[in-house]
Amino acid sequence: MNKPLRRIAIFCGLLVLTLLIRDNWLQYVKADDLKNDEHNRRVAIARYASPRGDIIVDGKAITGHATTDGDFKYKRTYKDGAMWAPVTGYVSQVYGATQLEAIDDGILTGNDDRLFFRNTLDMITGKQKEGGNVVTTLNAAAQKAAYNGLKTQGGKGAVVALEPSTGKILALASFPSYDPSTIAGDGASDGKAWQKLQKKNNPADPMLNRALREVYPPGSTFKVVTAAAALEHGKYTDADAKTETPLPWIMPGTTTPLKNEGNIPCEDATLRVALQYSCNTVFGKIGADLGNEKMLETAKKFGFTEEQFTPVRSSASVFSDDMNDSQTALSSIGQFNTAATPLQMAMVASAVANNGTLMKPYMVDELQAPNLDTIEKTDPEEYSKPLSAENAQILQSMMETVVKDGTGKNAQIPGVTVGGKTGTAQHGVENSENPYAWFISYAKLSDNSSPVAVAVVVEDENANRDDISGGGLAAPIAKSVMEAVIKSKK
Repeated sequence: MNKPLRRIAIFCGLLVLTLLIRDNWLQYVKADDLKNDEHNRRVAIARYASPRGDIIVDGKAITGHATTDGDFKYKRTYKDGAMWAPVTGYVSQVYGATQLEAIDDGILTGNDDRLFFRNTLDMITGKQKEGGNVVTTLNAAAQKAAYNGLKTQGGKGAVVALEPSTGKILALASFPSYDPSTIAGDGASDGKAWQKLQKKNNPADPMLNRALREVYPPGSTFKVVTAAAALEHGKYTDADAKTETPLPWIMPGTTTPLKNEGNIPCEDATLRVALQYSCNTVFGKIGADLGNEKMLETAKKFGFTEEQFTPVRSSASVFSDDMNDSQTALSSIGQFNTAATPLQMAMVASAVANNGTLMKPYMVDELQAPNLDTIEKTDPEEYSKPLSAENAQILQSMMETVVKDGTGKNAQIPGVTVGGKTGTAQHGVENSENPYAWFISYAKLSDNSSPVAVAVVVEDENANRDDISGGGLAAPIAKSVMEAVIKSKK
């Protein structure tokens, strides 16, 4: 072979080798990436070619599916979608998926590796592929009470209810909300609905999950954490012993007195009386005396400074470090930088109710195959021990006084022991906007068990400022949620 032909042959051989390498690269190395590429329409068509599994509450599906005329055969539907949106999230043919719909997408679509054997059998037998189910811990009656309570109150807000002994989430409501069914398809109406839900077009931000993703100044509800710190660090050991709290009390390093709301008996008040009347001076001084480090240690044991995964992510609640004594004092009454999600404050009430043991919150009880076989079961898990059992019971007695004789009377339930704490948190520059109304609580039955702990926050921009209080706006909602859980246990 002459030299020019040999060069051409070598060149052609290299081209063939390059094509073979490229072909193998695409088929074996990049296959999964190409198969799952969001721009691969075949992936999307296959995704919606079979019915999606359901999200289950109390044994009933709160989701469904409908057929369409386009390339995508099925689209998601929701029952009472606005009420359940903070739990389910959405799955859309255009806008993707969020929350449980996204986290457990593999089970719901039937594509999870744990369903491989079943899918293979279905393919051999010609049976249509199906998705599995996500069974939640939610209590339908409690969720309805929470959502309707917020809706009736108006404004904005959120409710979280937990089962203290396990950490199961019983209610997770946010208002205003949205119906995920309206954005599930790929039609023009879905696009218009999507635009109406965006914060830039709707200041009420209905797609914000206020129960998990919004952090609010907790106001006086944080005094429960401060009381726990005082007991755990040995500053006080008796709920009925007088504290060393002068009136007025000047914050350390300043000439500024920390004020109480109205003419209330806070001078040298006992812990019980201080919580009953919500004395800023007592709890501010406790925070300053303990110092930033000890207050932060206790706050962290309740879950502050860490994101929570339920499995849906919850924003981290805030208690700062490196604060001076006067800043620590303000933070210890739920002001300055302190901020909390409703989930976080439900965790605080839950730990107290559960005799000092905080259980990790979760909302998925089990994952099911299409034939209802259990694929994965969630076991309750201890998160921390913020209080000893003895100190938790002292704090329970204090919170029960708040409901019996203090600012939480609107949460009283006949025949049930209720402990709680109200809060009215400052909002806006120099407290210029309407404050947030808070209430945290738990219910205790005659056998001393506690089936539910609740946190409620209400933002009502249109309410008369003088009418806003945790006891007035939030406590009645908490009461209805606790009653719903108690009734469902009978």
